[in-house]
Amino acid sequence: MPLPKAPTQKGSLLANLANTSASKSVEPKQTTQTQRPDQTHPHNRAARTQTAPVSPVAPVTTTQDTAPQKTHSPSSAHTAKARSSHHSAKTKQGSNERKLFVLDTNVLLHDPSSLFRFEEHDIYLPLIVLEELDDHKKGMTETARNGRTASRTLDQLIAHHPNGLETGVPLSQKNDVKTLGKLFVQTQSFIEQLPKTLPVGKADNQILGVVHALQSQQSNHTVVLVSKDINMRIKARALGLNAEDYFNDQVIEDTDVLYSGQLALPADFWETHSTNLESWQEGVHTYYRVQGTLPMQMVLNQYVYFDHPDALAFHGQVVDINSDNRTATLRSLIDYSNPKHGVWGIGARNREQNFALNVLMDTEIDFVTLLGPAGTGKTLLTIAAALQQTLEMGRFAEVIITRATIAVGEDIGFLPGTEEEKMTPWMGALQDNLEILIKGDANAGDWQRAATGELIKNKVKIKAMSFMRGRTFVNKLLIIDEAQNLTPKQMKTLITRAGPGTKVVCMGNLAQIDTPYLTEGSSGLAYVVEHFKNWAHGAHITLMRGERSRLADFANGAL
Repeated sequence: MPLPKAPTQKGSLLANLANTSASKSVEPKQTTQTQRPDQTHPHNRAARTQTAPVSPVAPVTTTQDTAPQKTHSPSSAHTAKARSSHHSAKTKQGSNERKLFVLDTNVLLHDPSSLFRFEEHDIYLPLIVLEELDDHKKGMTETARNGRTASRTLDQLIAHHPNGLETGVPLSQKNDVKTLGKLFVQTQSFIEQLPKTLPVGKADNQILGVVHALQSQQSNHTVVLVSKDINMRIKARALGLNAEDYFNDQVIEDTDVLYSGQLALPADFWETHSTNLESWQEGVHTYYRVQGTLPMQMVLNQYVYFDHPDALAFHGQVVDINSDNRTATLRSLIDYSNPKHGVWGIGARNREQNFALNVLMDTEIDFVTLLGPAGTGKTLLTIAAALQQTLEMGRFAEVIITRATIAVGEDIGFLPGTEEEKMTPWMGALQDNLEILIKGDANAGDWQRAATGELIKNKVKIKAMSFMRGRTFVNKLLIIDEAQNLTPKQMKTLITRAGPGTKVVCMGNLAQIDTPYLTEGSSGLAYVVEHFKNWAHGAHITLMRGERSRLADFANGAL
């Protein structure tokens, strides 16, 4: 009896073919559903099947002029988007698939800890990424520091497993959060085809070649490119590759849900909360202790208002919350719209400005954040409150103003002079508001205005952010302008400079971010707004209404 023919398929596939017909089988297309990070139970993550390690590959070089092979279409499943609150990734519902994320260099330069933000999924680094890290490690910029941090982290990981580059280096040894994934580094080369219109020598194209080859080889994995470069992601999707942005640094997904610092009381608030209502007077403030369901929605130091045409208006501040018995204490505000309560001759023109002046003048508030578009009065109100508390009340020894020196248009180059003279062109908004405040007194003569200007110059100092590290400010008012252009790490560096008796005010507009790779959700300003939201000595106000001029108001709405 003749022997049967030798098998042509791998042994792992013979079992699958045993129950099929003799005809060629067709692999069904997998469909997946995404699940939010907070819906992924820790027990389910631990029970997931551990897949075989991924074999490392090398950068791609195009050696033929023929048309590229058509790659399969990207999977319908979304890639794992790491979130800062959970340090987790979106996973397919009802699936044990372990994804392979190929990190672009800009992800490591943006967040050196990104290696530990994907939980059970694996991380792959092409050799060209290590080469680019080496190119960016020199210098004193934030990018250079992040590059050095990422290199040191990789060195520490690999040092514990020097022979584990092919089988994968466990990431759990470096992070407090349980990380089940592994790190793979490219150790061998291979040839893969890409369109000949993409230059082979460019680093981005080499990374795309690695992703393309991994997707072809690792059929049991979903290979995803993670990059902060928009054009990089577009090219990847044009080649049929999965590509996603890095979302771990996003404080919020939508700025519309960002904490505004204020709450509108319903029309029936006093009727529904009149039971067990307590009120008393302390100085110029009236306190109300209310009990009900609404206090559960309030935030400490949040500003509340009751504005209805048929009832007496009320503006207050939440000074105490007891969540156990659903009780909140509200304190009435000083009406800075009244001329007798003016701050350095400036009064509030709307409700949000009244809230801002109250929080700026509050001695119990050490940290203030002001958000709002241009023309809402953020800088003018802050400078007026600073001069009032420094020159009139003597609360602060001096005022220090700083900002990120990021040009809107073309950079004009080197600026001569001292530190303050170099910073003067960046402080045009400050100078404009100081002129308004100095000339605000119509009864003052030229000599008196000049004397006031010299006094203000001696008390208001302009400092560069580059020289802030290591300093400690005691009894100072620190104003951080254009704070939307700062990263969370830069914000931490500046805020931690505050010593005893120092108050920090951060101002900015999230719609005017000029820093590369920084978005509204990842800005340092949004970061501190969310993290200081429930602190007893911090407050936030979002100004909405422009008060610059009727021309500016119309332009903001029409253009």
